[in-house]
Amino acid sequence: MNKQKESECSEAETPECDIRPVEGKKADEELALMTKALGHPARVQILRLLARRDSCVCGEIVDQIEDLAQSTVSQHLKVLKEAGLIKGEIEGSAVCYCIEPRGLRRLKVLVAGI
Repeated sequence: MNKQKESECSEAETPECDIRPVEGKKADEELALMTKALGHPARVQILRLLARRDSCVCGEIVDQIEDLAQSTVSQHLKVLKEAGLIKGEIEGSAVCYCIEPRGLRRLKVLVAGI
């Protein structure tokens, strides 16, 4: 399965003003969750792959990540989604994934606040 879906997943979304604090216990927990999600090279590779796209990716992620089974890639996608770095939309029998722009912006702000 090798298709892309143009949708509301694109980075063209209007950035919202994020007034959440960048310091404190809650911010530290949020940063820890996001950085833990990036703690595996395959998840970094998936995030980079999705960041280069202007549309959601359906099914071709497994083809792009070498030496990993479908189930392993699915687990990595789940971790990234739970951390708020990507989002997935059900499209028929597949899930199409793309960057969660708000989550990626938040990660950048939290890291810059260190």
